[in-house]
Amino acid sequence: MSERKVLNKYFPPDFDPDLIPRRKQPRNSQQVVRLMAPFSMRCNTCGEYIYKGKKFNARKETVEGEDYYGIKIFRFYIKCTLCSAEITFKTDPKNTDYAAEHGASRNFEPWREEQAVEEEDRLAKLEEEENNPMKALENRTTDSKREMDILDALQDIRARNARNERVGNSVDLLERIGMEEIANEEDLEKKKLEEEDEKLVREVFSKIPQGSGESSEVMTVKRKADAVEPSVQSLLSDSTRALMDLKATKPDLKRKKVEAKNSLGIKVVKKKKV
Repeated sequence: MSERKVLNKYFPPDFDPDLIPRRKQPRNSQQVVRLMAPFSMRCNTCGEYIYKGKKFNARKETVEGEDYYGIKIFRFYIKCTLCSAEITFKTDPKNTDYAAEHGASRNFEPWREEQAVEEEDRLAKLEEEENNPMKALENRTTDSKREMDILDALQDIRARNARNERVGNSVDLLERIGMEEIANEEDLEKKKLEEEDEKLVREVFSKIPQGSGESSEVMTVKRKADAVEPSVQSLLSDSTRALMDLKATKPDLKRKKVEAKNSLGIKVVKKKKV
């Protein structure tokens, strides 16, 4: 069964997208878009009210030579619902809103209302100061006091930030020093334990000479660390003890033969190994 909405299109084997001719459009061409009225307005031609959210088929273009910190500004063209007069409005990135440009007037502009109120307050204040010099002095005193309070608060914030920065640096430094001291203590303790182990090993395993003279031998005796050290003779067996006594009393026969030959005038010559 075939699909109702075909998503896959057929491309012939010899299709080459580079061969498709490109359309040449003007630099600032208008686009047809579907939008809703961003604010309530009144047509200047017939006086018809257009409420916010009314849908229109509008034309959109980029405003040439105008931008707000690199942000492009767009203009929209719509027609009045009663007299079909052309109405234009454009985006206002500064106030994050839209501004009526031609063909209609906006019913309510919040930022302009605030500006009007501020302007009225400023004019009333100037007029009052002109009529009453004491009021002008009071206003200047109040303004200077407000400026001093602002400067004091700013100085307190700067001092607090500097103190927090110093405290943070000192805390980091103390932590680093503490970590280094802990590491040094661990190294010293480890070294001390190693020295104690080596000392214990030297006490347990010691070398004891056996016999005397040229025929003396070295025997390694394992000792108990916690017990009393026994004598060397008690550790040897009877046969070993007798053999050691025999070696100590046995004469050196080779040495006697050499002395006898020398007494007879016979020269002993040692042969070198080739």
